[in-house]
Amino acid sequence: MNLFIDTNIFLSFFHLSSDDLEEIHKLAVLIDKGQVTLWLTAQVKDEFFRNRENKISDAIKKLKEQQLKPQFPQICKDYPEYQELSELQKAYAAKMSSLMKNVNADIDSLTLKADLKISELFEKSKIIPTTSDLVEKARLRRDVRNPPGKDGSLGDAINWEAMLQFVPPKQDIYLIADDKDYYSVLDENKVKDFLANEWQSTKASKLYFYRRLSQFFKEHYPEIKLASELEKEFVIRSLVNSGNFANTHNAIEKLSKYAEFNKSQAAEIAQAALFNNQVGWIFSDDDVHDFYSKFWKNHSALLEKEIQDNLSHLLTTKVPVHDESA
Repeated sequence: MNLFIDTNIFLSFFHLSSDDLEEIHKLAVLIDKGQVTLWLTAQVKDEFFRNRENKISDAIKKLKEQQLKPQFPQICKDYPEYQELSELQKAYAAKMSSLMKNVNADIDSLTLKADLKISELFEKSKIIPTTSDLVEKARLRRDVRNPPGKDGSLGDAINWEAMLQFVPPKQDIYLIADDKDYYSVLDENKVKDFLANEWQSTKASKLYFYRRLSQFFKEHYPEIKLASELEKEFVIRSLVNSGNFANTHNAIEKLSKYAEFNKSQAAEIAQAALFNNQVGWIFSDDDVHDFYSKFWKNHSALLEKEIQDNLSHLLTTKVPVHDESA
């Protein structure tokens, strides 16, 4: 799955955004597992660092505007509630001051959580350099007034030309951008017809458009709320599809670190033991048997009756054989 994220999406994580940084973490997991290729142009990377300070400055300004400064008329000051509110106001001011001090320290050291998560994502991306060829194509696109792009700016045009040039043909692209240069004037949740048609004719594939990273995850991974759950799903899948004993042992080791599984996850784990011979044949190995014994104790109630019976039988018949002479 090819994914391109516009600069404004990355910058939104420093501002008042409905998306949470957990979305970035989930995306990093998908890249690590080979499920997503994130294309990052040098243009986007440069735009991000050029605009980071301005975006943070605006966010800090809005934060300061929220400071609590109520005005009390004289007639209120004889009541106990006034004294309580005054103390709360002082406590609020002290906490706000502490917050601003810590935030500013992390801003200066580039260690805001957003900085760290986005930096990790950049490192996992496929970088496309800004070449003179891309600039010339972008300039032509701007001159003939083809989207995307603004008058006098080549940034969006460079990014689009980079996608057209570097994303392999016959592969779909998933574009995330909250920018009127990309979305339709008729429906702001749809990409411009011109861009969709150009992608189809040039790459013989489809262009999918989202205005939020959360929208992308809602459509493709609706049940995954946390990155840790996404990682867990991939490990379960590796156990279910294990094609050799080494992969089975590796998956068991990783799954042993998790304490909880939901109903569908529990069913998949149980069925892996019952129907994948690369799990069943080494079920009596210490690590596999120990994992399934703990799994049975904590999750058997989530299983259907038939699966319960079969897994219980497997646990009692395939027990580890220890070498007493060792």
